[in-house]
Amino acid sequence: MADSERFPGWHGTTIIGVRKGGRVVVAGDGQVSLGQTVIKGTARKVRRLTPGGQTVVCGFAGSTADAFTLLERLEKKLEAAPGQLQRAAVELAKDWRTDKYLRNLEAMLIVTDGHDLLVVTGAGDVLEPEHDVAAIGSGGNYALAAARALMDTDLDAEAVARKAMAIAADICVYTNGNVVVESLEAR
Repeated sequence: MADSERFPGWHGTTIIGVRKGGRVVVAGDGQVSLGQTVIKGTARKVRRLTPGGQTVVCGFAGSTADAFTLLERLEKKLEAAPGQLQRAAVELAKDWRTDKYLRNLEAMLIVTDGHDLLVVTGAGDVLEPEHDVAAIGSGGNYALAAARALMDTDLDAEAVARKAMAIAADICVYTNGNVVVESLEAR
């Protein structure tokens, strides 16, 4: 039985990735909701991974336990293919889609190494977004639209991400203003 069947009404989070002006930023809010109740407002859904000395920033939406399982798998893939985020993400997506256990995991990831900015899904997708903006989660479409509109302004990558997250938090009841931001120099 899938988590969505056992825990109907679990919602929460907005994650955005922005590449602009020599920086790549991943930002995420901290809200986890069950139905109409906020269970936690300070969850940390954006993290740095350092497999083999390389730095990768990841943001996740969906089940936290499922996302941690995927992040552990991604770290192993990165250790096997150092400096090759895209290859590691494709290998993770293949496993996620074909493995009997992994295919039931309910999460999505945004990952970056400062060069690649990717969305990885359980459907086997590894997507490099157009317009240097990617967003996932309950408020992802709101944040994506806001960030796309802000990309032509003088705002830097972090300011675009923060403003887009604030707009998403104003619209999406499953997104709050408690934002965690991690950034890398673009390579």
